Amino acid sequence: MENISEPKVFANTVILQSEGLLKYILETGVYPREAETLKELRNATAKHPMGFMGAAPDAGQLIAMLLKVSNAKKTIEVGVFTGYSLLLTALTIPDDGKIIAMDPDRKAYEIGLPFIKRAGVQHKIDFIESPALPVLDKLLEDAENEGSFDFAFIDADKNNYWNYHERVMRLVKIGGIVAYDNALWGGTVALPEKAVSKDKQEWRLLSLAFNEAISKDCRVQIAFVSIGDGVIFCRRIA
Repeated sequence: MENISEPKVFANTVILQSEGLLKYILETGVYPREAETLKELRNATAKHPMGFMGAAPDAGQLIAMLLKVSNAKKTIEVGVFTGYSLLLTALTIPDDGKIIAMDPDRKAYEIGLPFIKRAGVQHKIDFIESPALPVLDKLLEDAENEGSFDFAFIDADKNNYWNYHERVMRLVKIGGIVAYDNALWGGTVALPEKAVSKDKQEWRLLSLAFNEAISKDCRVQIAFVSIGDGVIFCRRIA
């Protein structure tokens, strides 16, 4: 009989999924390096009824590294919520960098605004209270915007992920990076449909469809990372 308390080993890869392991990662390598304003915003977000929608801090740590490695300066954020990933990006990019952020929920954004102001990075942020598609289409009306962005973070309505993808593929430069959050949709993408609660079935199917489509998109190099709720990183190559 298999001992389920032991990790499964495939070649040099150890598959470990447990709250204890995540706690260890966060307490050892993430929280000690987290900016104080980010920590305060994360704690404030946890009090929100939909606090689980906030970006995962371990995913944020990887995003910050990619922003630095790619020397990102001009970015897009689709879906802001209280602004954890927005603040993280603003803290990471240069002082003259710019983020165009869009979300129809200004009330949630205003939870994070005091922390953004305290961090002294509000001047880098252009927050637009609107659904994302009209904003992205407006950006594309100006030919100078095409291929001018270094990075994009997408964490919004999953039914529009492919619509966002088609637009940011034109806005992000060759070599630029796009990150799609919630690619695992609470782990439901790996479960049979009958094992998934009805309230998660529709977006599970949307996630499955997007994940399959992005894996076949020859315009991007991808890295599907099981961090947070799953993040797909795409590097535009064509």
